[in-house]
Amino acid sequence: MVSTFIPRTLQEALAIRRETEAHPFAGGTDLMVAYYRGVGVTPVFPWPVMLISGLEELKGIQKDTQGNVIIGALEISAHIAENPLVPWHVRQAAGRMGAISLRNQATIGGNIGNASPKGDLPATLILLDAMVELQRVGAKRLMKVDDFILAAKKTQLAPDELITKVIIPEPQKEFTYVWYRKIGTRRANAISKLSLSAAITLSEEGLIEDFRASSGAAGPKVERSREVEKLLIGRDIHDIEKLLPSFLDAYDTVICPHAMPEFRRLSTRKMLQYFLLQCVKRPQSQIII
Repeated sequence: MVSTFIPRTLQEALAIRRETEAHPFAGGTDLMVAYYRGVGVTPVFPWPVMLISGLEELKGIQKDTQGNVIIGALEISAHIAENPLVPWHVRQAAGRMGAISLRNQATIGGNIGNASPKGDLPATLILLDAMVELQRVGAKRLMKVDDFILAAKKTQLAPDELITKVIIPEPQKEFTYVWYRKIGTRRANAISKLSLSAAITLSEEGLIEDFRASSGAAGPKVERSREVEKLLIGRDIHDIEKLLPSFLDAYDTVICPHAMPEFRRLSTRKMLQYFLLQCVKRPQSQIII
């Protein structure tokens, strides 16, 4: 038998977490799969479980006075995909996560806390420099999602902490072009085999003021290198064709896929090349398709 707790408030949940180190259980879309024992057989967890899906304090999507988007840790993918306050990349990832039934249960906090390199949301959140708020009894701390996730299934969450919200900062300047691609068996209803999120900001003269790219399912965690991104920042978008070979070679060192490495490396190169060459054409639409 598994010890189960059902807190009524966030403070009660934090107290239970401190006293028992019970694992938070919200949508359960990862935990139920990980501990599946067969049809009709109740999963057995090796630790106490705390059912937190009823905590209204951890729900909601809003903008603060600085323009940052604040998403409660218990917000489900379906709501995130439909909310216009949420940045485009995150909405795209949320809207393509598994089946409709999964999107109506899976939470953003769980998707981050599970720390799977194939998770849909972390790649877009890392692209946007998003942060998680971690809370324990009497204390809070903020940390970038990129720093919070250490490796596959490993995070910096302490035994007495809960993820309470996700904070996506407003970019200093709106992206000129954005792109997102998920490669899976199907458009949705599939675990990601590879994903790429990218964004670029161009001046009127065509100088690259900001460039970002993050790769999911391409290593033990989502991969993003700000050092490699700097190879393009400050350069002229019209020089991309001659810059591409060295940039793509540098990006190739960022990802470290274990399974199907040739497929993942080649696909990543082609996706980056496609996005950047489309930007050279300066299309009217912000969204590169």
